[in-house]
Amino acid sequence: MSPPPRRVLPPTEGPTGFFWTMGEDGQLRFLQCDACGYRIHPPTSYCPECGGREAVPRPVSGCATLYSFTVNHQPWDGDDRPYVIGVVELVEQAGLRLMTNIVGASPDEVYIGMPLEVTFDDLDPVHLPFFRPRST
Repeated sequence: MSPPPRRVLPPTEGPTGFFWTMGEDGQLRFLQCDACGYRIHPPTSYCPECGGREAVPRPVSGCATLYSFTVNHQPWDGDDRPYVIGVVELVEQAGLRLMTNIVGASPDEVYIGMPLEVTFDDLDPVHLPFFRPRST
């Protein structure tokens, strides 16, 4: 079995730091506006829904559906296995989407509308959120 590909890890400091370190406890979090409850992604300093400036990271269920995807066949770092890059939409809010990798299914098993759940790749201190087929 070949080693996993090397990843360039995101910074753990600054306004997006919480997003990359949150998975240590297994929970996916997004900023949520205190004024209107809108979930904000990507993280920014204001709410695009109401203009509010107060938002804190709050957990979501981690359940999503596959909105769109592509299969990457380009080998990186010597790993020639194809992998799925997907856009998932979280069940908590229409339009709350995240680009990620789809794991736990071969590329020919993946389909639009597929029910998914979050899992994390632990690269301490970074925990990358990936999605796999939902077990229910």
